[in-house]
This record gives sequence, structure tokens and C-alpha cells, in this order.
Amino acid sequence: MESLGSVPARPTPYEGVWRFTAPAVDVSVPQARHAVRDLLGRQGVPASDETVQGLLLIVSELVTNAVRHAALLSPELAVEVAIAADWIRVSVEDSHPYRPKALERDYAQTGGRGLLLVREITLEAGGTCDVEHTASGGKIVWALLPLTPDAVVVSALTPVIQEERGPATSPRPAP
Repeated sequence: MESLGSVPARPTPYEGVWRFTAPAVDVSVPQARHAVRDLLGRQGVPASDETVQGLLLIVSELVTNAVRHAALLSPELAVEVAIAADWIRVSVEDSHPYRPKALERDYAQTGGRGLLLVREITLEAGGTCDVEHTASGGKIVWALLPLTPDAVVVSALTPVIQEERGPATSPRPAP
């Protein structure tokens, strides 16, 4: 809270929100990952290599899920990157109405663990992730990670990608 007469805090040069769309096709996965990596570098985001690598893996998994599971009803997807002073959020939006479900750890299965991986990376980094329905009937899957180890963006009680279908229960952090 600012005191009377104080100057409001200025945003850091890397803060902002960027959004791009892509067709829901396989080639969009590496393109989205490279676009996010290039954005972080261009903006000079002070994230550790570990945070950047985790974030890029999350982008790959979320875009892959949209391509594999939503393309029939959503030929286009949107990737959004929101960066604040001490956190970064990536989200992938599609027009498919069904909420994704994180599968259990079944090591005999060769696929289907993308959301489980997103959840684990996010929790290990001290962040949070969830799914929300859009007003148009689609969904947004997002993950929020702290930029620094001392940034606090989640409590132990915050729900993360839930196991059942239905509306999201935790609020989406404001950019």
C-alpha cells in the first residue's frame, strides 16, 4: 500500500501480456515454444534457466494437448504469456468444451501424462495451474510460475489441475 505523496511503483521493462494464435496442428508445438523462448529473451525476463526450461516444457505440453484433443472442435488455439514483476503465466486457449483430466501415473502407458507433467513442474517451481471455461464455451489451461525463489504465488491449499470435469474453482491471477 502506498503512502500519501509516494510515487506509484513503475512496471519493470519486461512486464506485459502477449498473445498469439496458431492453427491446431503439430507444427504449432515447436513454433509456440520458440515464440515464448524468444519473447522471454527479447523482454529480458530475469528467469533462471530452470524456470525457463520448465515453462517451455509446459508450453509444449499445453499446445500439444490442444492440438491432439481439441483440434476437431477448435482449429485454432491461442497462447498467452503474462509477465509481472515476480511471476510469469502461460495459458493456452481453445474452443473445445471439455475440461482435460490429469491421468494417474501409469508407467505402462506411452502417453496421456502431459497434464500430470505440467502439474508436477508447476508445483516443484512453487507455482499453480488450473483450467477455466471461457464465456464462449471453450477452455483456458494455464500455469503460473514465480520468477524468483522468494516470490510467493501459491499456497499449499490452492487447487491445481483438478481430476474431474467441471468449472474451475480457483481464480485466474490477474496480469
